[in-house]
Amino acid sequence: MGSQQRSQNKNSSQTSASSNKPDALTSFGSLSDEQLEAHLEVYRYGVFELTDAIRPSVDLEVIPRQGFRHDVYADPTNDVKVPAIMAAASRERLFDLFIDMIDTLGPVVDVVLETSHYHTGGHEDYYREHIDMPVLKSILYDFEEMLLNDGCTGVAVLNPKRQQEVQFDEHKLIIAYGSPLESFERVLINHDVYIDNDIRFITEAEHVHTSSDRLYDEFQTLAMRLGMENCERF
Repeated sequence: MGSQQRSQNKNSSQTSASSNKPDALTSFGSLSDEQLEAHLEVYRYGVFELTDAIRPSVDLEVIPRQGFRHDVYADPTNDVKVPAIMAAASRERLFDLFIDMIDTLGPVVDVVLETSHYHTGGHEDYYREHIDMPVLKSILYDFEEMLLNDGCTGVAVLNPKRQQEVQFDEHKLIIAYGSPLESFERVLINHDVYIDNDIRFITEAEHVHTSSDRLYDEFQTLAMRLGMENCERF
């Protein structure tokens, strides 16, 4: 993300604050442990419910809400621009929405697990090719709680032949890449997630990620279940 990151280990847990202002100290650094815990306990903003994975800035520069908007991803390797959709959904519909989004990608897909556990910046990616969609969905449902609540884990599912991808990132946003986007839009609307051209996402301001040793252990188990015990890292 090109952001400044501060990591702390408290009671076998990880809390990382990130800012979209690389040269600025994050406001989380000035909080006492009690103030930080109080902020982390706030999970509902209006009708929008966050998972345990992430919290917005203390000053609520961005207030989380449900919706999606169109975007463009510029591939730095070949300067190709790829159309994309970014979406945020309330916790009660988020995981089922992600499953229905990946279901549009076809019967056989590739999957990537992303981890930033115990990293001061960046992440590692683990790749698995050619997994049947029903098998993948069954495994992902087995790890639903971890995938929703671990602020250091992301998963992406892609169909290289179609050049389409759906990412469930560590901020618990859903990003869909590649034309056509209409199938993704239909799934979003079916889940009552509607276009909002003015929406701002939690990544566009300071925010905090949370994780734990238990969630990291579950991440490793998921990687093994997906056949990634000898994971390709890139």
